[in-house]
Amino acid sequence: MADIGNARILMIATDGFENDELFKPRQALLDAGATVTLASIKTGEIQGEKAGEKADTIKPDMTIDDVDTDDYDALVLPGGVGNPDTMRMQERAIEIVTEFMDDDKLVAAICHAPWLLAEADVVDGRTLTSWPSIRTDLSNAGATVVDQEVVVDGNLITSRKPDDIPAFNAAIIKALTEELATASA
Repeated sequence: MADIGNARILMIATDGFENDELFKPRQALLDAGATVTLASIKTGEIQGEKAGEKADTIKPDMTIDDVDTDDYDALVLPGGVGNPDTMRMQERAIEIVTEFMDDDKLVAAICHAPWLLAEADVVDGRTLTSWPSIRTDLSNAGATVVDQEVVVDGNLITSRKPDDIPAFNAAIIKALTEELATASA
């Protein structure tokens, strides 16, 4: 397994995140040696969902208002319906996405999470994928949308759904491994 032990990853999520889309990438990154910080709108536990039913909860490490994007190498955005729909209405969450993209840092979004990318106005001219119901939103924001399990377009990695998590995780870890190798060269 790749060692990305120097990588500092920020995940942002709130109630309504898709359980596997937060926990599985988080665990894969931790297993690869990364430090993963979860930020949310509040510091109390947030509620995950799986197939529309309540699932696991997790306590964020900090609020999005306390995030300094200079402290992180990559941003991972889990999906679900309620989570990105709420997050895209949070000014600080959109600023975080914009700052990562402006700094050409890795941004990975799965399922409905690319809604935040559209809201941040960072998909024009980019190729990505997502859950089918938000593809029109992404196209209207200027993206070229394809139906593939994972799409890598420069610093942007996107996937469609929980079934794509293995490919999503592998793409994130590969990109971080390459980035860290370049940085240390």
